[in-house]
Amino acid sequence: MSDGLFELPGLPASSRGGGSLADADHTSAPLAVRMRPRSLDELVGQQHLLSPGSPLRRLVEGDQPMSLLLWGPPGTGKTTIAAVVSHATNRKFVELSAVTAGVKEVRQVIDAARRDLTRADTVETVLFIDEVHRFTKAQQDALLPGVENRWVTLVAATTENPFFSVISPLLSRSLLLTLESLTDDDIAVLLDRALTDERGLNGEFELADDAKDHLLRMAGGDARRALTYLEAAAGGAKARAAEKRAAGNTSAGKSDEGRTAETGGELPMLIDLKTLETAVDRAAVRYDRAGDQHYDVASALIKSIRGSDVDAAMHYLARMIEAGEDPRFIARRLVISASEDIGMGDPTALGVAVAAAEAVQLIGMPEARINLAQAVVALALAPKSNAVILAIDAAIADVRAGKVGPVPAHLRDAHYAGAKKIGHGSSYQYSHNDPRGVVGQQYAPDVVDKVDYYQPTRRGGEAAYAEALAKIREILRKR
Repeated sequence: MSDGLFELPGLPASSRGGGSLADADHTSAPLAVRMRPRSLDELVGQQHLLSPGSPLRRLVEGDQPMSLLLWGPPGTGKTTIAAVVSHATNRKFVELSAVTAGVKEVRQVIDAARRDLTRADTVETVLFIDEVHRFTKAQQDALLPGVENRWVTLVAATTENPFFSVISPLLSRSLLLTLESLTDDDIAVLLDRALTDERGLNGEFELADDAKDHLLRMAGGDARRALTYLEAAAGGAKARAAEKRAAGNTSAGKSDEGRTAETGGELPMLIDLKTLETAVDRAAVRYDRAGDQHYDVASALIKSIRGSDVDAAMHYLARMIEAGEDPRFIARRLVISASEDIGMGDPTALGVAVAAAEAVQLIGMPEARINLAQAVVALALAPKSNAVILAIDAAIADVRAGKVGPVPAHLRDAHYAGAKKIGHGSSYQYSHNDPRGVVGQQYAPDVVDKVDYYQPTRRGGEAAYAEALAKIREILRKR
């Protein structure tokens, strides 16, 4: 049985950066490809998927047929899991990219897999589809017969929410596994392994501590990015060592003299911070190693936005970008700020922040810095109100305190047989029948009736909501 990529005549090769899974063995393959784990035991992170008896272990170790949908951010191991399946199971492995493959290619694979099942030795097929969210509905529909009849074991990868990007029939026939972003500790393990493993840099390089810290920040939980940067930095260190040798300096790496070992052999070439910066073209904005500055700068960004100092906010955004912060982390903080600090002062702020977060996912860095900057300006200059967060926190506090009385009878579901006989919905008044659009009736349970959770400010657009709310409450409570 084939362990690598099985290609049908006329099928397109994967267009994913770094080549297909079959390309991982040759020496000129990218470091991130060469270092892909070959077994579940080599996987880093995703421990929630690797427990004994987990679906992933049953698929790989028990050789049980099931279709998987892998959902997670870039660089978290989706393609790696597919590679492990390709190496560890006694099945034929076919890889398609949703970027280049169409319905014709999908049907070719499924038809070939169905024929293989009729052979005397019963060859099963694993079909890996990268970026399955890019498939149209018709292309996803073409997968259904193969999945439903288990002619193929589908392993599909997506970075987008599958509940929106994958058709329901395919989703219901596949086991959804959610991958989490890798931690800095996870990435550090991968870097150490790549430095020493014979498939990787084979002990030829040493990574300085400050360079490693900076590389972890730039990686932002993306293993592929971390290994790509490491490979670029190793190339830079090697070029610098060659220049020094050509100039008559036999030391192979450090700026200090004495890079030869006591035995007379050369020590590993050093990848220092300057070499890393040059290789990836990004200056190091030094955060302390414990990570306090990471949180301090993020906090300063949000507090500058809250304080309406757009210039200070832009400064902290620039520091985070130049320090290699994950732009998704920055975007998430802006989305929170849009509701926590601005809220109904400018209800459009949330839309701006969400749009910036989507733009980060859509186009990536460095262009997404512009979208983040636009969101920061909009949020910093928007009228501020924390009335929304105060309202929900006050309501949650009451619920936790046990103030959860019964729903008033006239608001209860009245659509099932016999509901009206027990008084459900019988006295409900339809708001649209009143010319004001509001009817004086009770909505909240007795225990919290007439409690004012939302107390709007008079700033920005919230002033209009405050005036409208005063009139609405007056009508609602005249009963």
